[in-house]
Amino acid sequence: MKNSKLAKNLALAATVAALTACAGTGMDTADRASSRAEKRVADADYEEIVVTGSRVRNDSAMATLTVEQAGAYRNMQAVGVMNNAPCCPMAPTEPVNRENYASYETNPVKVAATDPVSTFSIDVDTGAYSNMRRFLANGQLPPQDAVRVEELINYFSYDYPAPDTLDTPFNVITEVAQTPWNDDTLLLHIGLKGYEIPDHERPAANLVFLVDVSGSMRSPDKLPLLKDALQMLTRNLDARDSVAIAGYAGGAGTILEPTSGADKRRILDSLERLAAAGRTNGAAGIHLAYEMAQRNFVPGGINRVVIATDGDFNVGTVNFEALVDLVEEKRENGVSLTALGFGTGNYNDRLLEQIADAGNGNYAYIDNKREARKVLVEEMSSTLQTIARDVKIQIEFNPAVVAEYRLVGYENRMLRTEDFNNDKIDAGEIGAGHTVTALYEVTLSDSPAKLVDPLRYGVEARVSDHTSSELAYVKLRYKAPDGDTSKLIGSAITRDEMTRMHRDFRFAAAVAAFGQRLRGGDYLGEFGLDEIAELAAGSRGADRNGYRAEFVGLVEQAIALTDAHARLDDDGHVYHVAN
Repeated sequence: MKNSKLAKNLALAATVAALTACAGTGMDTADRASSRAEKRVADADYEEIVVTGSRVRNDSAMATLTVEQAGAYRNMQAVGVMNNAPCCPMAPTEPVNRENYASYETNPVKVAATDPVSTFSIDVDTGAYSNMRRFLANGQLPPQDAVRVEELINYFSYDYPAPDTLDTPFNVITEVAQTPWNDDTLLLHIGLKGYEIPDHERPAANLVFLVDVSGSMRSPDKLPLLKDALQMLTRNLDARDSVAIAGYAGGAGTILEPTSGADKRRILDSLERLAAAGRTNGAAGIHLAYEMAQRNFVPGGINRVVIATDGDFNVGTVNFEALVDLVEEKRENGVSLTALGFGTGNYNDRLLEQIADAGNGNYAYIDNKREARKVLVEEMSSTLQTIARDVKIQIEFNPAVVAEYRLVGYENRMLRTEDFNNDKIDAGEIGAGHTVTALYEVTLSDSPAKLVDPLRYGVEARVSDHTSSELAYVKLRYKAPDGDTSKLIGSAITRDEMTRMHRDFRFAAAVAAFGQRLRGGDYLGEFGLDEIAELAAGSRGADRNGYRAEFVGLVEQAIALTDAHARLDDDGHVYHVAN
């Protein structure tokens, strides 16, 4: 009874304090807020948010409080009710930008005679695209390191033929056409299409929502949007499925024990009650979420932790490599990870993208409700259900025909040649119905577009007659979702596959060009944003959801921003863009 009464008083005091703390100046915050709270306790309707007995972890000051009590305590600290803190501290005049992106160099041109093999892991993440959209919507060009070209390309679905059965989890198509930005090179197009599983055949899902409820999640584009997103997903679950919810701030605790997907009201109510306060111990949350998923593990089903956060971990384990290692360790038990990113200013893209990769999962950035619906409703099966693991691609170029090549994007997915046959090396996963696209720009041996001088002492390539028409040979390795041994498929790519660029190929090329241009456009020559907009606008197709039309609009926004930054006034100052 004492704990229950303490929880009621703390929770109510925090609520009252939050509403009254800034109502005036010179107030005795601790006395007045506590007094008002006590007067209203008898009339308060109290609903328990956290399962009784859950404890805060890794936070010695809170070790004896339940999660709800500790949250109320932190709320009171945050609004100045505790420790005689001043009521309304002055906000900083300018927000500090602590966004974190991995830095990497654009893939260089390779010489086929000396370096004929290219190996990389597939990528189905889309976070870089919606994050780029967020920057443009705010009147800014994104930082170059925020742009991962493959994630822009793979944000869109393409009309590749799907396999007929799950026995072959994906189909592979290859095509070759003239490069839109260089008449003297070719664009090699590799497309994968995952098997589309009908909803009634989807296996049961054991989901744990791991929710960041720290103080950094207070803004409207964070916790409120996060609630909307997870509620959308919940409404599309059914009795086959179960949902548990774990929360973390300074520590971690259980918010909802595993609950049937048919009991939507209980899940939705638990999400609605979430409130943000305190610091961010993401590692404690990760430990707890995987433990919960393991306790409710469904053999042959979907077992997944869905972490929703801005990635701003600031207590507990905060070392980047240690967090990635933690997730790599946890994935060994058959539980995958989906990372959903939210917010601005302190957003940690680098961490979320990497822990999703380490967790055999996927990563998306949620910048609005429409994106939440795309990721968690329209693409629910591909987001949640893995149909092929550790998918690797290896291309061997024929040096008798190909002089040079470069892979467009996938910089942080590159593998060593020997990694391709090593089943211990982790790679990307494909979800049900996913499409994956990769593009190589290829320079033929007789092309004037070669960028690298021939070696003075190089050895002339020798090939037999039957391979003289082959440009390259493509191989793929993948594992079944529950398998440990990879399977191999492969085929030759010949000059006979030269084609006129069809609509999807053109659109993928336009998106690839846009991503390259945002990263500096080292290999695009004079092919600028106007040409990219024209190429994209002419290849939108049916565009049922309007995503391709939106892309054209984003390119036009980038044109406006670039033009504005290029205009100087008489004093040589760049005009600022108001958008």
